[in-house]
Amino acid sequence: MPKIKTNRAAAKRLMKTGGKGFKRGNAFKSHILTKKDAKRKARLGKTSMVSPADLGKVRRLLPSV
Repeated sequence: MPKIKTNRAAAKRLMKTGGKGFKRGNAFKSHILTKKDAKRKARLGKTSMVSPADLGKVRRLLPSV
């Protein structure tokens, strides 16, 4: 059987945590920032956790991580 390849696009965007979760960056922080308040922009700059509903998909994309 061939080995399962890691999806390189997902590997660049997601990072495994110490447990079973994955960290991800937030969307909507690249442009049209004038109408967003400072609190919202600061919150979008931090990392978030991948939703439990999406963990199965992420684990399939990143089998070796």
